[in-house]
Amino acid sequence: MPGDAKTHLFDPVRALASVRHEFGEHGGVNLSIETSSTFTVMEAGVMPEIFQGMRGPEAGGCYLYGRHFNPTVLVLARQLAAIESAQSAYCTASGMGAISGVILQCCNSGDHVVASDTLYGGTWAFLHDFLPPKCGITTSFVDFTDLSAVAAAITPRTRVLYGESVSNPTLRVADVPALAALARERGIKLVIDNTFSPLLLTPIRHGADVVVHSLTKFINGASDLVGGAVCAKREFIDQLFDLHTGALMLLGPTMDPRAAYEVAMRLPHLALRIREHSARAMELATNLESRGVAVCYPGLPSHPDHARFKHLANPGFGFGGMMTIDLGTLDRANRFMEHLQNQEAFGFMAVSLGYADTLMSASASSTSSEMDEAGLAQAGISPGLVRLSVGFTGTLQDRMAQLERGLQSVGALSQS
Repeated sequence: MPGDAKTHLFDPVRALASVRHEFGEHGGVNLSIETSSTFTVMEAGVMPEIFQGMRGPEAGGCYLYGRHFNPTVLVLARQLAAIESAQSAYCTASGMGAISGVILQCCNSGDHVVASDTLYGGTWAFLHDFLPPKCGITTSFVDFTDLSAVAAAITPRTRVLYGESVSNPTLRVADVPALAALARERGIKLVIDNTFSPLLLTPIRHGADVVVHSLTKFINGASDLVGGAVCAKREFIDQLFDLHTGALMLLGPTMDPRAAYEVAMRLPHLALRIREHSARAMELATNLESRGVAVCYPGLPSHPDHARFKHLANPGFGFGGMMTIDLGTLDRANRFMEHLQNQEAFGFMAVSLGYADTLMSASASSTSSEMDEAGLAQAGISPGLVRLSVGFTGTLQDRMAQLERGLQSVGALSQS
């Protein structure tokens, strides 16, 4: 239940450890990869019972078809549900598969969404450009940190409040308990994308109805596969896989069991990675701010939502691995990133996040480029805003010096 974060401290690592370990088919310490696209039954009468929803993985241990449920993917889903304190979960082929499936499950033609004005560009494009002409579903984009604006945007046809726990790329922190209270009052669902803050924040503990993830990012951590997840009450996950009306079942954003296996193998060291991402980002951001650089990081007391993040966070994981530096113009941003990649070997100019090395992008011209000029201005995303997913390779001392030289190369930091 939402409320004072101190009353429901949560340890996602302990929750993950409590999930029953799945041994391999022949007793291996790692789970098996079930690559079958279809599954047999031993008695003919069982098959119609599966189609009627009377049998399934949780009722009789029966499987039907790989687009419906897969044993390996289901193991990963149970692990993610534990991390997010959800009753149930399931995994998709991408984060956008998870997001689009949830929105389409919640909304019909003529319905309405109230969304944060600062979102991942693909999500913004789905809500702003794709849904209105294709499905007749419209969205109002508002400042999610202004609860009065959120409340005013809700109409009788609103079905979903949609935001990100930590916004991409501005790093504003959603007041999930307050948004959840508003959603309950109006009888609508609160959906939160928690991609930037796995383990750090647990939105369901604060009242969110549905949590979505791009598993491609921090949870996987190796930038070698694409995946997504939906975490929610069991009833909602079952709706997503209904044979007649389930968005995930019928649209088919199916996660491959090989990908599910890879992600599951990386969950045991997710906490170690998140802590190191956070520690590195905190050191870099603190140093830069002390020297007058326009840096944004939720761990800094100067961040507008620092107190909120600290209040809602699960203890022990820091404030995450995402930070931004605003260099004002796209030209300065590009020269800064080129220097860091090509002269310093500091990191890579690439979209995505959660990789071992630092990834850098100018958001307005990359991961937020789907947004029009008005949308970018409303969200406060300047052309020179550089988003950094801080990695943990190399020594912190070397990375600090490289970053400083990169800033000096574009005149954003004086020689010390």
